[in-house]
Amino acid sequence: MSAPCPAPLHEDEVVLLGHGAGGRLSAELLDRLILPALDGGPGPMEDAALLPGYRELVMSTDSFVVSPLFFPGGDIGSLAVHGTVNDLAMRGAWPLALSVSLIVEEGLPLAELRSVAVSLGKAAQQVGVPVITGDTKVVGRGAADRLFVNTTGIGRRHGSLHPSAALARPGDAVLLSGPIGLHGTTVLSTREGLGFEADIASDTRPLHRLVAALAPLGAAVHVLRDPTRGGLAAALNEIARDSHVAVEIEESAVPVPQAVASACDLLGLDPLIVANEGCLVAFVTADAADEALTALRSLPEGARAVRIGVVLPDGPAARVTLRTLVGARRIVDMPLGEQLPRIC
Repeated sequence: MSAPCPAPLHEDEVVLLGHGAGGRLSAELLDRLILPALDGGPGPMEDAALLPGYRELVMSTDSFVVSPLFFPGGDIGSLAVHGTVNDLAMRGAWPLALSVSLIVEEGLPLAELRSVAVSLGKAAQQVGVPVITGDTKVVGRGAADRLFVNTTGIGRRHGSLHPSAALARPGDAVLLSGPIGLHGTTVLSTREGLGFEADIASDTRPLHRLVAALAPLGAAVHVLRDPTRGGLAAALNEIARDSHVAVEIEESAVPVPQAVASACDLLGLDPLIVANEGCLVAFVTADAADEALTALRSLPEGARAVRIGVVLPDGPAARVTLRTLVGARRIVDMPLGEQLPRIC
């Protein structure tokens, strides 16, 4: 049996685009190079971290390099706010404040910069979170691709709602708050002029209100995760790995819009690996599943919430399987690298 292809992490090799994709290459880069250099210890890779000494405060930071800057349903400004607010929400936190840093390439039209800034400010106002600090840098032509945005957020957790990627348990129901694949296919279609963006739009939106709706369930909510880079496949594999459980989902239950399915068929992509920016995955106890679905469906952003699977009572730890339409089972692997670059 041949050995798996190793990640290119030797000193004489270089960073690949896939190292930033949120899949296996990203995990290997973090585990072998970045975390050891920062004295990072073992543990689940969460969307946001608890502040040391402040158990109810959560912090997250993210950089956005999406290309193009504007796409149906959103732009890099609103995406930056939504992405950071959602990372806080996945740890059960309500957003308190944001910082924003801009890296602008010389030559970017001021009208485009103004549009992004206005969109970012409007998104923050709609969430109800203030932007309290920031920074702006301008670099020479060719030193960046038009505009990069970094946002950092601080949030406060809801009472007894303390989800973690390491808390999934056998018997948990796996819930999904809405359809998958909209963001990644929209951005790719817009960038490449494929035409699918006439039928679809990015699902980018804040999810903190959905999490607030789940807060009364408290400890029955074990895991929350927004399936961004690497899509649903990456999110489920990360949870299965960090919780040491086996997860199975039903292909017939996963909502894939027809336009997304058509785009993926044309491009040879699996909808499970396509990025999302407006849905979440929740692992909840079996007896709380119906109440959780009712809570999610009570809000517009969760109106199409469904149960898609279960944490198996036994089975290989850290494995995700898909029960297909014909009743067979296949393994859902962690994506290796970047199939859709620059989508967030």
